[in-house]
Amino acid sequence: MTRLIVWRHGNTDWNAVNRVQGQLDVPLNDLGREQAAAAAPLLAALRPDAIVASDLSRAADTAAALVAVTGLPVRTDPRLRERFYGQWQGLTMTEVAQRFPVEHTRWRAGEPDPGCEVESLDELGKRVGTALQDAADATPGGTVVVATHGGGARQGCGYLLGWDSLVLRAVGSLNNCHWTELRHDEVRGWQLRGHNVGLIAQGPTPAAI
Repeated sequence: MTRLIVWRHGNTDWNAVNRVQGQLDVPLNDLGREQAAAAAPLLAALRPDAIVASDLSRAADTAAALVAVTGLPVRTDPRLRERFYGQWQGLTMTEVAQRFPVEHTRWRAGEPDPGCEVESLDELGKRVGTALQDAADATPGGTVVVATHGGGARQGCGYLLGWDSLVLRAVGSLNNCHWTELRHDEVRGWQLRGHNVGLIAQGPTPAAI
């Protein structure tokens, strides 16, 4: 049985102020590095066979904490990047709501394609989900840890599970440095075995943006 551990990156300064990161390369802050270092031994105990990461530094540096514990190499894959947020990237969500009220309302309502050049949920799910499937296929029967981003993790896992966007709206966001566990067998396909797993979070969950 192949196992995927889909791991959200650690905290950033932009997470803390609800500023839209998207595909901008925002680094981990001190808290994020501490979260990654604390989570790494828990993930190492799962005996991963491979580590794959988004090429954005907040995910790649999160993966590096696990590399330091396991000695495994890490492969980066740009398809694992966060959702592209178009004209919203770099703005706080308060600024987005002020400048783009119609599109922000659509986004809040869960519309898959809100406008403002924001990547659609279907495109995001297919992009990240395909990367997750390829990571699993490269290590059949093994355990693969994939360091990625909150929104991408949810849609990518949903793509593998065959869940549509309405179902995924009922799935809570991943806390920083928490993960979703999926397992696959030839009879039942992909199954959700755990979600938002990790050390107890302190404070509210930063937005997956």
